[in-house]
Amino acid sequence: MNTASHTTSLPAYDRSKLTAGIVHIGLGNFHRAHMAVYLDDLFATGQGHDWAILGAGVREGDARMRDALLAQDCLSTVIELDPNGKSCRRIGSMIGFVEVQPDNAALIAAMSRPEIRIVSLTVTEGGYFIDPATGQFDPTAPEIVADAANPHRTAFGAIIAALKARRAAGIAAFTVMSCDNLPGNGHVTEAAVCGLARLSDPSLADWIKANVAFPNGMVDRITPATGPRERAMAEAFGLQDPVPVTCEPFRQWVLEDNFPAGRPALEQVGVTFTPHVHAYEAMKIRILNGGHATIAYPGGLMDIEYVHEAMAHPLILGLLNKVEQDDIIPTVAPVPNTDLAAYYRQIVERFSNPEVADTERRLCLDGSNRQPKFIVPPLRDALASGSKAEGLALVSALWCRYCTGTSDRGTHIAPNDPNWDILQANAIAAQGNPQLWLEQRSIYGDLADHPSFPATFAAALGRVRDLGAEGAIRHYLGM
Repeated sequence: MNTASHTTSLPAYDRSKLTAGIVHIGLGNFHRAHMAVYLDDLFATGQGHDWAILGAGVREGDARMRDALLAQDCLSTVIELDPNGKSCRRIGSMIGFVEVQPDNAALIAAMSRPEIRIVSLTVTEGGYFIDPATGQFDPTAPEIVADAANPHRTAFGAIIAALKARRAAGIAAFTVMSCDNLPGNGHVTEAAVCGLARLSDPSLADWIKANVAFPNGMVDRITPATGPRERAMAEAFGLQDPVPVTCEPFRQWVLEDNFPAGRPALEQVGVTFTPHVHAYEAMKIRILNGGHATIAYPGGLMDIEYVHEAMAHPLILGLLNKVEQDDIIPTVAPVPNTDLAAYYRQIVERFSNPEVADTERRLCLDGSNRQPKFIVPPLRDALASGSKAEGLALVSALWCRYCTGTSDRGTHIAPNDPNWDILQANAIAAQGNPQLWLEQRSIYGDLADHPSFPATFAAALGRVRDLGAEGAIRHYLGM
């Protein structure tokens, strides 16, 4: 069954009674299908009406999103793609959108207001200025160097300026909450904010360290990019919305309860508050995001467009099952109240949902930022346990081959990474000398020096090069 009711649910509360308590930076699809939905659910219970969202952004794309959302009273269209029938709702938890300016003056002013008690962010995994080789904040990143000399241009610079203004006015600090898909996202955000502040005002950095909370959180919901298909879905529900969001039915949010300035009662609408966020996030980042990385590049090399089509391919599903069971799940520590095998089965079901129509190309995006976070950590742990990690070696080899820029059929692969030119040159060179790929120490750290892994990787890359993705996977599966 695949039907839409062609009816749209509207906010079940009086939006005129909402007041802002949160500034959220980065109004992409994920935020509007995740945090904004949880708050919409909470407001519908009659609670938390002083926790509405003020949207904000620091990029050119944020200005375009602002124009689109202001034109529809900041309502977001969220279409849940259940295989048994789509449902559509208008999310009303955002009540305004701060003007996007080069100096972020309006954003700083908004965050300086005493009623703003949380500043949250979705600025992508690559937006935190992390040195992949060390996993630490990189104070030499060009945008950070520029912001230290001429503050307030980055989101973190604006946050620092607002905290400085609040300190001067005697207003308590807000909580800074990352909603990005990063291990220890609270710690990562704290490192970025304090690290940037220390470059220009060490005493302010010390004050932030002592007074600002950065709770860790795990977020999860598959949310495809918006294109003509998604806009047509909105039209089927009678909505002319240039920026609708589509998403799977599943969602999850796990948070540390570290909000000194207060927080909405999100536990009333399904958010898990726990001191064990790290266990949940390791599970999700390794099993789900590592799973996405595992199926991405064979799909790209085999000219498969959609994720559910890749999952329907017996070789790709076989690869995913074996890599997860042999190399990834054994590296995941126990998670409270969670059966890892059942969690993985649910992920297979989610990846296989044809209504989501997530693309392999989206999964292949930004490998230079995602591989160090999603693949390299379980790879290191697998090697440390004595495993040869042949599955994760093959995943790395498939990514390398993808970055040469052509599929196994010779189809051109358009640039799909911020560092594409460097990756492509290294990938082409690695076809003759696989060690060159592992020498990308910003991605692999010291794995090029491991006593056994370079040979395992070289063998996997040789098979991908000579046999194609299908042949290499068949060899790995013993077929």
